Amino acid sequence: MVLIKSLKRNIYYITVLFVIAVMTLGLFMNNPRMGEFGVGYISHILLVFILAVCLLLYPKNRTYVFRVMITIVAASYFYTIFFLYPATWSSFIFLCFIPAIPILFFDSKLFYFSLILNSVSIILVFCYIVIFDQGHQYPYIEQDVIGNVINFFGSQAIIYFIFHLTNGRIKKQKVYYEQIQQSGRLKVTGQLAAAVAHEIRNPLTVVRGFMQLFEQDSSFSAERKGQIALVIDELDAAEEVISQFLSVAKPEKAVKAEIEDVKLVLQSVKELLQSYGLLHDNWIELNVIDDCKIIINTIEFKQLLINIIKNAIEASKTGDVVLISVKREKDNVVIKVIDQGIGMSEAEVESLGTPFYSLKSKGTGLGMMICFNIVEKYKGAISFETSKGHGTTVSISFPSI
Repeated sequence: MVLIKSLKRNIYYITVLFVIAVMTLGLFMNNPRMGEFGVGYISHILLVFILAVCLLLYPKNRTYVFRVMITIVAASYFYTIFFLYPATWSSFIFLCFIPAIPILFFDSKLFYFSLILNSVSIILVFCYIVIFDQGHQYPYIEQDVIGNVINFFGSQAIIYFIFHLTNGRIKKQKVYYEQIQQSGRLKVTGQLAAAVAHEIRNPLTVVRGFMQLFEQDSSFSAERKGQIALVIDELDAAEEVISQFLSVAKPEKAVKAEIEDVKLVLQSVKELLQSYGLLHDNWIELNVIDDCKIIINTIEFKQLLINIIKNAIEASKTGDVVLISVKREKDNVVIKVIDQGIGMSEAEVESLGTPFYSLKSKGTGLGMMICFNIVEKYKGAISFETSKGHGTTVSISFPSI
């Protein structure tokens, strides 16, 4: 991995050095403005220097601000070349490809910004040529203004099409990569669980049995029995963790999938968790817009919903409302669980479903792993919209019938 990163970095620097060399040659080789050394030529030198520095520093400053800076400086450089050397008709071609720069950064927001900025700028350039220049310095444009306008916007459409296809493929690869990661997590956890769960469970069962006998023994004091009860509670907690491990590790049985009315199942889960919410002074509100039905196993569906809604209650502040909304979107039923709690950072969201990663002090992370497994099993999708201090929206979608 380190070797691959090093190789990519070397290729990047070789490419950048080649670009800098070409820009530098443009300053000195047959440059008609070199002898004048006026404002235009100095501007040309400064833009080459600034763009070169930005490109060399970018690998160590991969921020959005730095990407915007590179795009603006590169656009300024190409427009400066266009106006300083009007006889060089090929400079007009570079103006057409300015929006291609953000594609190299895979930044959609910056791409649309550069596309709009370049379109407005080129309209102003055409207005200047038609109204003020009138073909004096740019005859190749003035002679066929309409044709050049069509060619320019045609090139922008082609660049947009390339970006759209590239961006779509990157998103699909990202989803595929996340699915591989999740499958890897499940596989590792399953192997670990299969290896140790039974070996741990057997001695725990024996210890718990003796603890129950000691708890019923009249020779022990009330204080000692209270301590024994505490030991039994902790053994039960350990048993629950092992059960969660086994639910991930064991081979999938032929569970019965049925047509389920999402509203009815959610009402059942709401009644089950309403008292739990009241303990935290939280309310659960259910809003089902359409008649929504999916094919899923009832027990697994309830397990999924209980985990997600329970997490939302625990993340909420005292007195907050947890909103559950359901509606049809094209061929899917989308369930959204919305809380106004503490929220999560991007890094925390990416780690969800990892064994033993939990934002709760006594959490194991296995609950979310099981949720991901259930969603994947029934060809659904789960996503998180959240930020620190602004709550979380969990969106779960399943194919509708």
